[in-house]
Amino acid sequence: MLNIEQEHTEDGYTICRPLGELDAFTVSQFRQSLAELASSPRLVIDMSGVPFVDSAGLGALIGGIRRAREMGGDVVVACNRASLVRTLRTTGFDRIVTMTETVDEAKEAFRKSEASHSTEASTDS
Repeated sequence: MLNIEQEHTEDGYTICRPLGELDAFTVSQFRQSLAELASSPRLVIDMSGVPFVDSAGLGALIGGIRRAREMGGDVVVACNRASLVRTLRTTGFDRIVTMTETVDEAKEAFRKSEASHSTEASTDS
């Protein structure tokens, strides 16, 4: 079984927290939640409550990230489960999206990214 918590923080972040296994049986629910959140400019996907992800779950995660970026947003994945982090790194997932251990670190990654973008924009003008 998979539960998905969604939180919209006062400081402008949307946090998606899947809780449970993310596999072929639960992936449609996860895919639907990510589609609903795709318009969020700063989406944090907190995978810390996910003990297992299969290829269907990984595909849904990548699809959700792609959709959010197509809509002009950005995504950071937070995960502190060593086995899941190892799996994501082995598949090269960490090369397509920023990964952090905690939601607070994810927020900091957004702040750093936004600061570097604004610095680049001011040097372009």
